[in-house]
Amino acid sequence: MTARALVKYNGVARALHWLIALGIFTALALGLNSDGWKEAPWMPGLHKSLGLSVLALSLLRLGWRLTHKPPPLPAYTPAWQAMSAKGLHWLFYAMMIGVPLSGWIMSSAGPYPLNWFGLFDVPKFAVGKDSPLADAAHEGHEVMGFLFIPLLALHIGAALYHHYRLKDEVLRRML
Repeated sequence: MTARALVKYNGVARALHWLIALGIFTALALGLNSDGWKEAPWMPGLHKSLGLSVLALSLLRLGWRLTHKPPPLPAYTPAWQAMSAKGLHWLFYAMMIGVPLSGWIMSSAGPYPLNWFGLFDVPKFAVGKDSPLADAAHEGHEVMGFLFIPLLALHIGAALYHHYRLKDEVLRRML
């Protein structure tokens, strides 16, 4: 590690990162266990509430990211790695918005009210149960949900590679 001071993401970016990460991991675990929803009727409501939270926090984080420059990568970072990191981050924004938005559309086509942690109702989109949009949202939600897993593994793996193999400050910028 160099003698220069560690340049971190600001506190808002770090807080949003970890809140969104917690929401994504929990929602993914619940979504992957959807067969158990019949025995645990609280699970779909929690899954949906977490998804809505991830959506709101991700929109906030995107706005923050567009108005606040992230700390630079180490100067010795190869150009291909810098471009890959940038592309992966923008893909994450698309997924963090697209997955919960498709879930919201899909839930809007269902018969049950949509609420946020039982505290208030969330308006539904005007989508019919048998509409092509509801079908596309359902399919997209599942496909993107499964694609999230290798993307998360790549993101976490890259952070750990930087921390343990390269022994640089990349991971520490988000801690």
